[in-house]
Amino acid sequence: MPLQMKLGAITLDCPDPLALAAFYQQATGLERHPKSDADFAGLNREDGLLLGFQRVDDYRAPSWPDQTVPQQLHICFNVEDDLDEAEAQLLELGAGKPDHQPHDEAKARVLTDPAGHPFCMVKR
Repeated sequence: MPLQMKLGAITLDCPDPLALAAFYQQATGLERHPKSDADFAGLNREDGLLLGFQRVDDYRAPSWPDQTVPQQLHICFNVEDDLDEAEAQLLELGAGKPDHQPHDEAKARVLTDPAGHPFCMVKR
């Protein structure tokens, strides 16, 4: 019988956990974990998944698509709304948009969060 595991958390390294949690909270609407602090912050999803952010001294942001500093993590978010509108809102929140876009921009976009982690928005 195969081992039955359920994903409980995804944690991103960053220089400022509370700031990165605030970015993702505004982007996703997830609820901030009540024990979030300057060393570790989290966002709770209704099904129990925790999106966490932990402080790392001397953090180096990924240099995607160049691999001088690897991307470390890749997250994809499904977007029900207009991608242009979602992109504009995320850029206002502090996301960046790399020049390199490997997908058809009508279907997906790559942005970076304020700590430099690349993530995709995929039209669903």
